[in-house]
Amino acid sequence: MARRKKKQPNVIYNQGLQPMRTDCAGLDVGSREMWIDVGIENSPDPVRKFDAFTEDLNVMAGWLKSCGIRSVAMESTGVYWIPVFQILEAHGIEAVLVNAAHVKNVAGRKTDWLDCQWIRILHCYGLLRGSFYPAPEIAVLRSYMRHRQALVESAATHIQHMQKALSLMNLQLHHVISDITGVTGMKIIRAIVAGQRDARQLAAMRDGRIKASEQTIVKALEGNYRSEYVFQLQQSLQLFDTYQDKIEVCHQQIEAHLQRMDSKADAGPLPEARSKKKTIRNRPQFDVRQQAFRISGVDLTRIDGVQESAALSLLAEIGIDMSRWNTEKHFVSWLALCPNNKITGGKVIGRHTKKSAQRAREILCLCAQSLLDSRSALGAYCRRLCGRLGKPQGITATAHKLALLVYRMIKLGKDYLDIGQERYEEQFKQRALKHLARKAKDMGFQLVPVTENQVP
Repeated sequence: MARRKKKQPNVIYNQGLQPMRTDCAGLDVGSREMWIDVGIENSPDPVRKFDAFTEDLNVMAGWLKSCGIRSVAMESTGVYWIPVFQILEAHGIEAVLVNAAHVKNVAGRKTDWLDCQWIRILHCYGLLRGSFYPAPEIAVLRSYMRHRQALVESAATHIQHMQKALSLMNLQLHHVISDITGVTGMKIIRAIVAGQRDARQLAAMRDGRIKASEQTIVKALEGNYRSEYVFQLQQSLQLFDTYQDKIEVCHQQIEAHLQRMDSKADAGPLPEARSKKKTIRNRPQFDVRQQAFRISGVDLTRIDGVQESAALSLLAEIGIDMSRWNTEKHFVSWLALCPNNKITGGKVIGRHTKKSAQRAREILCLCAQSLLDSRSALGAYCRRLCGRLGKPQGITATAHKLALLVYRMIKLGKDYLDIGQERYEEQFKQRALKHLARKAKDMGFQLVPVTENQVP
């Protein structure tokens, strides 16, 4: 006996409130299929399913336009939303990407059929807020920069594999040189892979800048050169070299894309950088600072702690159009760098910042951490906050200040001027004195400076 086909649930609509707009749809994104609801007023058959193939997505976009749909809301599900988002934009339909945590389904059975309807209802009543998505040129740059970061992380993994193989052979190379992928380290590793076993000849490859003596390096290179460990070292070295080549090709793609982007500032030479350039692995061969200045109109490296690669990564993540955020407070809130006050019954039960996977937030926190040893005003500010709040909270607060500076520079097109550590500490001292004088006055006292004769 044939089994009876299960009847699909009815379309859910709230007849009480009136929607703000009806020319919108809700899309439930999946890896294999897409469920979309356009509303009963736009089509007699409002809920349809489409496969995830490009041809079907184009058919879906054509059906949406025939139904008079101008805006489609969808969840940010993995990377599956990206092709759908791009196809909808290509057909002139506004695609609103929303945080999945903000789209809570109604209690009860959860199905794709109901999810797309619930998303549309929320979108019709204006209860969904679109996530940030940069301009097309910035989106391409962001893809390149994120891919570059993935390549750098993969190369770092194979550095760890090389160090493990050396440790298995009891070659304590990482104890006598600071970086095994530096000039001396790579010469020694390549010689070992090539068959060299004499510790003195390996130690003779020592660069003059190495602090450890040649005799110390000879002792560190006496080990057990087992064939299986040398094979592991060889393959890890080959994979490391492969990723280094891929990183260089990625740098060429980034440079070519930057040159195609519009200029917001004169391409003339920039003034000398604040600090001397350090030798950094995986640094692009082109002038990153000049290109970042040309497309943004400001030199973010004037902010102490923000290096060239960090400036370009920030521009790739946040773009150059600050009008997407009404104020600087909205910007730092989007970055999850401000206190997330939780108040109930008039009592504050929590102030910790929200958990966030924002890459721009991570970049700013790393820049803030680099200020701990800086002699600038921002360095003094970071150390003062770390001493008062603790290191994690102090770094987050400093990243908040860096975010404000970045927003103001890009928004207003003005440069940042560092006043120096001494002037900052003097200004902080004057503010503290004014505060103490005001408190003393409120209590009926007066601050009197101590003369030299009164000093104990």
